[in-house]
Amino acid sequence: MSENTKALVFAAVLSLVCCVLITAACTGLQKYQKINAELDRQINIIKSVGLVEPGKSYKKEDINRLYSDHIVGAWALESGHIAFDDPVNEKGALPLYLYKEGGVLSAYIIPLDSRGLWGRIHGYLALKSDGETIEGFTVFNHAETPGLGGEIQSDWFGRNFKGKKIVDANHHFVSISIAKGTAKDRVTPQEMPNYVDGISGATLTGNYLTQGFKETLERFEPLSQELRLHGTSGIRFKE
Repeated sequence: MSENTKALVFAAVLSLVCCVLITAACTGLQKYQKINAELDRQINIIKSVGLVEPGKSYKKEDINRLYSDHIVGAWALESGHIAFDDPVNEKGALPLYLYKEGGVLSAYIIPLDSRGLWGRIHGYLALKSDGETIEGFTVFNHAETPGLGGEIQSDWFGRNFKGKKIVDANHHFVSISIAKGTAKDRVTPQEMPNYVDGISGATLTGNYLTQGFKETLERFEPLSQELRLHGTSGIRFKE
């Protein structure tokens, strides 16, 4: 066998071995990737309602306990009511998460899937059980520019939303918007409850996210309106 042939055989065998090892590694890691993705989802959901402190490290067991003790998966129906069992025959049912304290609904958490400047923005927007006040906002996946639009995932940006309103002074739905710059310098005092400070140099990201909030909140408006009108008295959690 010539030296060239030996080299080609060696390269082919080495490539095959590397491919097998990489495939095995990817297959073996899939389980852990799914576990980490689920843990990240739980962290962002409970973070949106303030159950974990930003920047603080938590054990997996603590996250699982907080999530199982306080979060319940459910569906928002077009009628404005909540279903705990999968409403397979219910048109327009939307998945959401309920935050309970002492067996009482404290907030509801809406998944957000919004257009961004470079891709989709995924996060969670939590609203108090009054149907109008924002409890918190988190982003867990995006493709925005680091240092600019990527700041939507920062803790300071998420803190902007707490206490803001999705209704005006007359309790009419208006959504929540991101200002171009500092909100108090851009909008009237009457509009301030419905605006958060924007990110310098990321106007387009703010515009896309504002539109995403509006479209998402409009879909959940029957539930929000039901809570504004009748409160949480009709919501009973399963034991």
